[in-house]
Amino acid sequence: MINQKDLRPKDMGRSEEQLVKLDPEQLMPLFPPYDKPGMEPPLTDPKPAWKEKFCTSLDGYVGLDTLTRPKTKEEEDEFVRKFLKGLEKSFSDANNGILEPFLLSFEYCAKCDTCSAACHIYKASGNNELYRPIFRSEVLRKIVKKYFTTSGKLFGRSVGADIDVNWETIARLGELAYRCNLCRRCAQTCPLGLDNSILAKEIRKIFSQEMGIAPLPLHTKGTMLQIKTGSSTGVTKPAFLDTIEFLEEDIEEKFGLKIKFPMDKKGADILLIHNAGEYMAWPENPIAFAILFEEAGLNWTLSSEIAGYDNVNYGIWYDDFQAKTLATMQMKVAKDLGVNRIVIAECGHAHKAAMIVGDRIVNGDAKVPVESCLPLLWDLVESKRLKLDYSKNNFPVTLHDPCNYVRGMGIVEPQRNVLKVICPQFREMTPHGVDNYCCGGGGGFAITNSLNFSEWRNKVSSRMKFNQILGAFQGSMDDVCTPKYVCAPCSNCKGAIRDILEFYEATSKFNVQYGGLVELMVNALISMKKPFMEFLEE
Repeated sequence: MINQKDLRPKDMGRSEEQLVKLDPEQLMPLFPPYDKPGMEPPLTDPKPAWKEKFCTSLDGYVGLDTLTRPKTKEEEDEFVRKFLKGLEKSFSDANNGILEPFLLSFEYCAKCDTCSAACHIYKASGNNELYRPIFRSEVLRKIVKKYFTTSGKLFGRSVGADIDVNWETIARLGELAYRCNLCRRCAQTCPLGLDNSILAKEIRKIFSQEMGIAPLPLHTKGTMLQIKTGSSTGVTKPAFLDTIEFLEEDIEEKFGLKIKFPMDKKGADILLIHNAGEYMAWPENPIAFAILFEEAGLNWTLSSEIAGYDNVNYGIWYDDFQAKTLATMQMKVAKDLGVNRIVIAECGHAHKAAMIVGDRIVNGDAKVPVESCLPLLWDLVESKRLKLDYSKNNFPVTLHDPCNYVRGMGIVEPQRNVLKVICPQFREMTPHGVDNYCCGGGGGFAITNSLNFSEWRNKVSSRMKFNQILGAFQGSMDDVCTPKYVCAPCSNCKGAIRDILEFYEATSKFNVQYGGLVELMVNALISMKKPFMEFLEE
């Protein structure tokens, strides 16, 4: 095993030994009360059976659970050949929608290392060389130079092509592409405007599109399930309609409100699309949207058609073909209903998928305008279409900024404007807005729980976010009687934050809660006669 400070990109081609092992003593320190010994779970080693079947030789963790070791030399050679073929296509395929920024990011890195200080994973790991943003990029450059340049073919190691390329090398690179949240904070700080996340995603695309290898939760249990059933959770249309009926009954039973979710309403102004996971994991979120939209008198509808009730599009993380398939399906649902606009509910990656990726895929008359829910929610507050009593939310509240909102789309102010009105104890994280850190669940990590990957996410990828939460609530942590609320207006972010609060037992020990923005808005409604969030009833 190599000392992580001595690790170099060329070491990716070494034998099957594990390159680095995380040292708990070197991980970024946490704020009180988690600065004391015994406050966080220890790191564990991969099981011997995993080492035999998967690629654990990067850092001991497995993110690519469909990447298995070859049984023969022929299988290994074919694996390397497919990767190199896909890599060559990345630089030449005119259908690569990010070809120009990919080439710029690949060719013009000055190795100034500005991006390292911006990367939450690198900093959380204790500056582990393996997770430096340009590390995987340099590995890719060495492989390209070795196989696709004349100097590399002729002079090899003497011109920077000093890397042995075999199954282990490529498999480690595939795993390393899933040690990046694709949050683009590095791109924001790069003085040349280059984007290391593009290179990480391009590696993921090669594995998926050319080699048929992608994490099981993203592809088989995500995208393929969504295309087949209409939902990334596997909820079919009849089951979805039963769920809506149950939610209507639940609203009446709990709050005495008779609200009907408008289903498949032709010509409505708004088609509201949720992350399907909300209906199962956080049904209070679609319930809150329904209460707010009805109270404000909006003309809206939900769709029961395939892909019409699930704004998930996992393809944007690993496979352009799958991203296009889902974006096209979702747009067609809105077009068939004849709505004026699609409003994406609280889901950061769905915002990017529908408003940026989808907007470039669907053209002309097939396109329906797509908007974020956040400016709409602020408009409802600012215009006083909702009657609110901010004293109902008189407990500490902080805001997590989903990367795809703030850095990807520049949606920074609407959500915090709402909180400043309805939450008298609102406090910002440090840093916040476009400088905020990823929750650690971005790029598909929030739903990737195969083998031991969730431990890496909670200990490393989400560590910076957990520290930001602790920092925001300093001075309030010891008051366990008072809830402390992390507002995360994104399904994937909520999933990651849920897991870190459970992992570190922050809810059970210190009453740190989490949820979306609309839940706080409904809780503040004067018309609500009882608290909307269950933790306020205790």
